[in-house]
Amino acid sequence: MTADTSDDSDRTDELRAAAAAVDRGELVVYPTETVYGLGADALDAAAVERVFDLKGRDRSNPLSLGVASVDDALRYTRPTERAVAFARAFLPGPVTVVVERGDRVPDALTAGRDRVGIRVPDHDLARALMAETGPLTATSANVSGTGSVTSPGGLGERVSEGVAAVIDGGETPGTESTVVDPAAGTIHRRGAMAGAIEAWLADPPVDG
Repeated sequence: MTADTSDDSDRTDELRAAAAAVDRGELVVYPTETVYGLGADALDAAAVERVFDLKGRDRSNPLSLGVASVDDALRYTRPTERAVAFARAFLPGPVTVVVERGDRVPDALTAGRDRVGIRVPDHDLARALMAETGPLTATSANVSGTGSVTSPGGLGERVSEGVAAVIDGGETPGTESTVVDPAAGTIHRRGAMAGAIEAWLADPPVDG
């Protein structure tokens, strides 16, 4: 009996189409373990600006950098040893880790600041896309001031018409990531896993 591979083929086609759209400077929607994200080439200032435009987001409110792994994040950032240890403990996962940005990260993404939030989603489709495209913007796929999107059917008309591809990963939980600066020991936004993060910050493991 031959296994039905049509779903895998469709998913591969979705990923390929989304990666091609990102390469053209266009925007895409992808699932994460929290909500649906709005992605564009995070190293392309013009593409990042399109994300701000579509969301109607204030340019002073920075976006995060989505990557496929902690090792990938290290190519574009300059984290402290403590921040690297924290990232390896909690990523992939619903956590945004704030670290010093590298030279390739554009001012448009960080609102001109020297730090950037790193996301490594705990979602196979998101990481597969980021592995193909390189860093993507990691921000919710909604117009600023409206609710986050937990399924493709919840995308507003403005976002649906403004993106080139949507990767359907079904329903997502709708939780928010916790935003934390491990070097400073500061939680900027409490969300998923906040208790475990507080415990780590208070008493980080010591390598033997």
